[in-house]
Amino acid sequence: MLNRVWRPLRRRAATSPGQLTFALVAVVALSLAFGLVGALTMRDSVTLVRDVSVRSGPLTVQAQDIYRSLSDADATAASAFLANGVEPAALRTRYLDDITHATTTVAAALRSAEGDSAAALDVLVVQVPVYTGLVEAARTYNRQGLPLGGAYLREASALMRQTILPAAQELYRAESQRLTRAQSAVSRVPWAAALLGLALLGLLMVTQVRLRRMTNRVLNRGLLAATLASVVAFGWMAIAVTGAATRINNGAQEGSLQVGILAEARITALQARADEGLTLIARGDGAQFEQDFTVMMERLVGADGTGGLLERANRQASDEAARSTVEEARSHARAWLTTHRKVRELDDSSQHLEAVRLATGTGPDSAANAAGQLDAALARGITDGRQHFDRQAETASNILRGADLAVALLAVLLAAAGSFGLYQRIAEYR
Repeated sequence: MLNRVWRPLRRRAATSPGQLTFALVAVVALSLAFGLVGALTMRDSVTLVRDVSVRSGPLTVQAQDIYRSLSDADATAASAFLANGVEPAALRTRYLDDITHATTTVAAALRSAEGDSAAALDVLVVQVPVYTGLVEAARTYNRQGLPLGGAYLREASALMRQTILPAAQELYRAESQRLTRAQSAVSRVPWAAALLGLALLGLLMVTQVRLRRMTNRVLNRGLLAATLASVVAFGWMAIAVTGAATRINNGAQEGSLQVGILAEARITALQARADEGLTLIARGDGAQFEQDFTVMMERLVGADGTGGLLERANRQASDEAARSTVEEARSHARAWLTTHRKVRELDDSSQHLEAVRLATGTGPDSAANAAGQLDAALARGITDGRQHFDRQAETASNILRGADLAVALLAVLLAAAGSFGLYQRIAEYR
């Protein structure tokens, strides 16, 4: 059976029209295969870029916001407690805003989270109300002047640091990994489409050389048009994929990576601020909180005022404006450390009220002012990094727009042009 099919084909392939017919079939098949794979590749790239800009990127930002809001709520609750009675309205408002923002963001993230992210969000949904309940109990006892309030606040802070913030950190880790995978996927070389495109170009060139030898004609307009269409399609696809990958990589290197470092620095500073307040609340029994403060500040600026997260952020900065923001943050961190030493000297010498005023006051030399300016500088750097990332992702999306349809149409065009050019030569043998 196979011989009866194979022998006629072999005889046909031995003739010039037979060879041209097989070339026609090959050109059409390879053209359509290239068009299909190329269009699907472009569509996949569009989906990946959309995932980076619409899902993974925003979820990573939400995870950062949740962590920051909860850390700030813990630090603000400690500062408010030091008022020894009715806390300042501004601190109360800030605490409530942080909790509201965190819970609202958790609810928004739950709609699209999955896997480890969903599990971390479940922990936050359950434990944040427990934390706020403990803070309210501490606030009630503190207003009554009862020392039990400090115990409740320390329990609340322990819940925040040992359970809630680790869950928020796990959420951020999971979404950061997803964002990194999506960014890497955009940068992958589409080998299937590339190999099909190169094979198609090679087939068209070999066919034209073969046709020239068979007919002594220099050019075949149909095959020439097909070759031009294949070059345009292949070039369009290559430029679109390369351009989108470059933009996404730039967004990662100069945007999301810098944002990640600055967000970590901001959270570290907030935890240090909470430690500072809890040390004063403990009234001589806060050695552990002071040790934690030292660890956080060394992580932020290094053991000798250089290095740490801010040094990493400075090295990662992509331009002078970003470096200037980091240097400003570093200056405020050093000022805070200087003031903190004075706070500890006052507290250790039984001048507790003076230490509290220096730590929580609104004056330019207070620890609260230096910590607030540090937070503002870091927030500005994070905003700039996010905007850079968003711009790069939007540009990548614009580069890919319409590329799938263009590749598909050009593939159909080159299949038709190649068929027309070869069919003209085949017809001459009839």
